[in-house]
Amino acid sequence: MKDAIDFGNMEIPKLFRKLLVPTLLGMAFSAAFVITDGIFVGKGLGSDALAAVNITAPMFLLTTGIGLMFGLGASVVASIQLSRGKTRVARVHITQAVMVSSLFLALASVLVCACASDVVVGLGASERLRPLAVEYVYWFVPFLAFSALLLSGMFFIRLDGSPKYAMWCNTVPAVINIVLDYVFIFVFGWGMMGAALATSLGEVVGGVMILAYLLRRSHAIRLVRVKAGWKSLRLTVRDVGHVCRLGISSFLCEATIAFMMLVGNYIFIRHLGEDGVAAFSMACYFFPVIFMVYNAVGQSAQPIISYNFGAGRSDRVRAAYRLALKAALCFGLLFCAFTALFRQDIAGWFIDARCPAYAIAVDGLPLFAVGFIFFAVNIVSIVYFQSVERAAAATWVTVMRGFVLMAACFLFLPGVMGVPGIWLAVPLAESLTAFLVCAVYFRRKRKQ
Repeated sequence: MKDAIDFGNMEIPKLFRKLLVPTLLGMAFSAAFVITDGIFVGKGLGSDALAAVNITAPMFLLTTGIGLMFGLGASVVASIQLSRGKTRVARVHITQAVMVSSLFLALASVLVCACASDVVVGLGASERLRPLAVEYVYWFVPFLAFSALLLSGMFFIRLDGSPKYAMWCNTVPAVINIVLDYVFIFVFGWGMMGAALATSLGEVVGGVMILAYLLRRSHAIRLVRVKAGWKSLRLTVRDVGHVCRLGISSFLCEATIAFMMLVGNYIFIRHLGEDGVAAFSMACYFFPVIFMVYNAVGQSAQPIISYNFGAGRSDRVRAAYRLALKAALCFGLLFCAFTALFRQDIAGWFIDARCPAYAIAVDGLPLFAVGFIFFAVNIVSIVYFQSVERAAAATWVTVMRGFVLMAACFLFLPGVMGVPGIWLAVPLAESLTAFLVCAVYFRRKRKQ
C-alpha cells in the first residue's frame, strides 16, 4: 500500500495531491457516516433522539480532539526527526503517543460511565432527553480509546507514505457504521443502544486496522518497545509533554466545537425549547463534517510543511501552506453555497417537514453556513502554526476563536437580533478569528 512519496524533493502540488486525494476520499466516507447516522436517528427514532445524540456529542468531540492532539503533535515531531535521519526517535515518539492516549481514554471512559446521568445533565439534557442520552453514553463511551487510536494512527500512516491505507482506515469503519446503523435501528429495533453500538463497532474495526499496520516490522513508522524504568518514564513524560504542546490546538479545535454545541444547546433550549435543539443539531452534524474536510486539507499539508521546516526549506513550507489555504477556501465557498441552496432538502434528510424543528432549521442553516468560509482559513492556518512548531500562536488563535469570541458572540448577538443572532454567532466568531490569523501571520513575516 506504500506510495512513491518524497517529502523533500517532489514538486509541492504533486505531493499535496498525492496526500490530499486519498485523505479526502477517506474523510468523505466518514462525513457520509456522520450525516447518515443523523438521518437514521432522526427518521428512525425521532427528533428527541436526535437532540439527545447532540447532547452527548461534546464527549465524542473531546475524544476526537485527544486523538488529533496526539496524532498531529507526534507526527510533527516524527516528521522533523525523519528529515534529520533519526528514524528510531520518530518511532519512540509515536509509540509513546499511542500508549499514553489509549490509557488516558480508557480511564476516562470508566469515570464517565460511572456518572453517566450527572454527565448528560451537565451537558444540557432536559428531563425528557436525559434517559435517551444516558442510554447512548453506556454503549458509546466504553469504546472511545479505539476512536482516538483511529484518528491519531492515520497521521502516522500518511507520514509512512501510505495515504491510501489511511483512506481505507476511514472508509471501512464508515461503511460498517452505516450498515449497522440501518440494521440495528430499523431491523432489530434497538433504538439508542443500536445507534451507539453501530458507531462503536465501526471504530473498533478502524482501531484494529491501525494497530495491524503499526505493528508490522517492515514499516519505517511503527510501534517499538519502550524501555521500562524511572529514567524511561521521565523521558516519556518529557516527550509526551512536547507532543501535547504542539498538538494542543487540535484538541482545542475539537473542544471549541464541543463548546459551541454546549452553549448553543443551552441558548436554543432557552429560546425555542427541545425543537430548537433538534434544529441546531442538524447544523452540528454538518459542522464536524466541514471540519473533517478542512482537517483533511491541513493534514495533507502537515507532513510536507513539517518535513521541509525541519530541513530548512522555507520556500517549500510557504508553497504548501498557500496551496492548502486555496484548497480549503474553495471548499468553504462550495459548502456555503450548497447549504444555502439546499437548506430545505438538508432539513428534510433529518426530520419530517411537519416537525416544528424543520422550519427553525430551514431559516437558520443559511445564516450558519456563512461561517464555513472563514472556518477554512482558521483551521488550515492553525495546522500551519503547529507544523512549524509555533505552538503558542496556534493555541492563542484557537482559544480566541473557540472560547473567547464564540462565547461573546453567543451572549451578545441573540440579545440584539433575536433567534437569527444565535445562528450568526458562530460565523461572526469565525470571521473575527480570520482577521486575527492574518495579523499573526503577517506580523511574524515582517520580523523575518
